[in-house]
Amino acid sequence: MSSPCAPVRRVGLFGGTHGNELSGVLLVRHWQQDGAEIQRPGVEVKPFLTNPGAVERCTRYIDCDLNRVFDPESLGRPVVEDIPYEVRRAQEINHIFGPKGSDDAYDLIFDLHNTTSNMGGTIILENSRDDFTIQMVHYIKNALAPEPCPVLLIEHPSLKYATTRSVAKHPVGKYQT
Repeated sequence: MSSPCAPVRRVGLFGGTHGNELSGVLLVRHWQQDGAEIQRPGVEVKPFLTNPGAVERCTRYIDCDLNRVFDPESLGRPVVEDIPYEVRRAQEINHIFGPKGSDDAYDLIFDLHNTTSNMGGTIILENSRDDFTIQMVHYIKNALAPEPCPVLLIEHPSLKYATTRSVAKHPVGKYQT
């Protein structure tokens, strides 16, 4: 029997991790202007544009993939003039929503992406032992039924994920074709 999950009090909604994936960007901008539909009593919900430099240029990234630099080496790198844009941005995001792996980190980050793959609306999980995300996915799948909502588990015993969403206690990715 698993222990009960702690209440979710802080949620980050990320869009624009890749600057050329515009669905999340449009949603985040909409929620920043009018967040009434995402607000819930007792929960802080923060819509956040993760890679504004790449969004401005409508390109995947400026110097390196933001979704690959949330590793300890990049997050601990000294801030110097020639640090890659996305590494500096990862450090800023980690400061706002983390620090990664700490009790102070946001409870949930939902990272919104697009893909050209024919995978429909797909939820990406990194941990099959996270009771909260498993229950949340079950709820989402039931709410969307009869529409399909595949779940892709990218769990690996020796890999530590360096994604934007990995800053949260419960990371979830959402891809839409």
